Amino acid sequence: MGLRESPFSSQALAALNCLAQGMLFPGFWAVNLVLDLQETTAERKRHRRGWCQCCCAYTWRVLAGLAGSVLLLLSLPVAVLGLLLWLPVQAARRPFAYQHVVGLVPTKAWALQQRQTFTFVSANLCLLPSGLAKFSNLGQTLQRAAYAARELAPAPWGPASTRTSLVPPRHRAASGYGVTLCTPLQPGGQPRPWDSVVVEVPEDDGSGGLGHGDLEGRRGAEEHGNVEERGNVEERGNVEEHFPADADFLCLQEVFDPGAAALLRRQLGCSFEHIVYDVGAYGLHSCCGGFKLLNSGLFLASRYPVLAAQYHCYPNGAREDALSAKGLLSVQVLLGSVQGRRIVGYLSCTHLQAPARDAEVRNAQLTLGLHWMQLFRDATEERGDVVAFDVYCGDLNFDNCSQGDQMNQTHRIFEDYWDPCRVGPGQDQPWAIGTLLNSLKLYEEPVSSPERLKRTLEQEAGRRSYLAGPVLPDGRPDPAARGPWRGRRLDYILYREHLGPVALRTEVEAVSVVTQLAARSDHLPVVLRLAVGPALP
Repeated sequence: MGLRESPFSSQALAALNCLAQGMLFPGFWAVNLVLDLQETTAERKRHRRGWCQCCCAYTWRVLAGLAGSVLLLLSLPVAVLGLLLWLPVQAARRPFAYQHVVGLVPTKAWALQQRQTFTFVSANLCLLPSGLAKFSNLGQTLQRAAYAARELAPAPWGPASTRTSLVPPRHRAASGYGVTLCTPLQPGGQPRPWDSVVVEVPEDDGSGGLGHGDLEGRRGAEEHGNVEERGNVEERGNVEEHFPADADFLCLQEVFDPGAAALLRRQLGCSFEHIVYDVGAYGLHSCCGGFKLLNSGLFLASRYPVLAAQYHCYPNGAREDALSAKGLLSVQVLLGSVQGRRIVGYLSCTHLQAPARDAEVRNAQLTLGLHWMQLFRDATEERGDVVAFDVYCGDLNFDNCSQGDQMNQTHRIFEDYWDPCRVGPGQDQPWAIGTLLNSLKLYEEPVSSPERLKRTLEQEAGRRSYLAGPVLPDGRPDPAARGPWRGRRLDYILYREHLGPVALRTEVEAVSVVTQLAARSDHLPVVLRLAVGPALP
């Protein structure tokens, strides 16, 4: 759970890792070059515009293929030596790296008698090496990464800074963004990190407010309030063109390419003080179920201090997913303090088994994830902690409308966590729509820009044409899907509430899908805004 920046315990190991990667790079580059020769639908359309363009494109592909093949053969001896050096080094690697940028705007005190809002973004960016991304009809990984980074964290002086957020901007009189609190305990009895944030709270007046009053009475009042609130959520879902400018937490999936991850870190580091990246295990690991060529693809950015982080690898990855270290990343963040107790939040991000027919694999991964999240809370939660939120999000690779996903739709995770977009197994809220696009139509004009994609998805005919549809148990499209057609909703942000020494009420302010990544990802990002405040008396 340590939050040291390097995933290696010594500079010597880090240097050996760099050397091994350097020896592997020529072979990797050659393979990626050959795979990158396959064309996206946009490239094919562009090359068919004229005989000359088609001939030039074909000649370039032949020459590049020959050059890549020759380079691969020449680099094989060095790559083998690099692999023999790389494998044992990975056994000593911690499963994530951490970036802490000092000097951002500090947070203001949060008084628990006032409501505080938290905005979560979950997005599958499909940032694989370009050759692999082509299998999803996406290329130009580094260019797409630079665009996503710019839109997720716009510079305050840039033109994007004038855009509107998910809902009207919240007032910062009693709230704010992250602070530099993740410093270790100093010798000589200096304060712990959370002691530098003080939050005032009124004394318990005996009315069951914020003190240690009647927990059962507050539980009943809170549940009553939740019923009312959940009944109103259906009015709060919409489609937005832009990411919220005031997001507090970013949970990204499929950030596999190292260059893309570096671009994201540089840009997001201007707005998010704490970033956990390069998450996963490489090489041979018995707990991960075999050889891992790619990491988990998970990437988490937070404006609030990260107190602890933990990663677990799913041991049951199958087929092509077995080459990546898909798993669960859980973090504990510091939001403030009240009467000497920490105010913390829990956030878990994951990416489950992808093939549609692997419902049993996903079910096992969901069960493991629930177990790991509870272990993480047990290990990190201190007596008296006030838990403001517990959020679980990511690309779960199943939807709530397909016959083929019925096993996953009834998993007990939906008993512990609440999905604001869902009414029950097989039934979504009337406003909920799918988040997986038809990859073969990514570049068609009606979905070629954020504005066009938004207009298209607001119409049922557009959703039918450009969203991926429900599937059967074997993964084939379901031509007889019943009910309103919404498409496959694979991307989730779930949450649950907790009672403790201070009872808090959680309210959903807004739920959205975002079209900002039109033609740059085959997934629609999802956004959830939660408001946390005192429970009803």
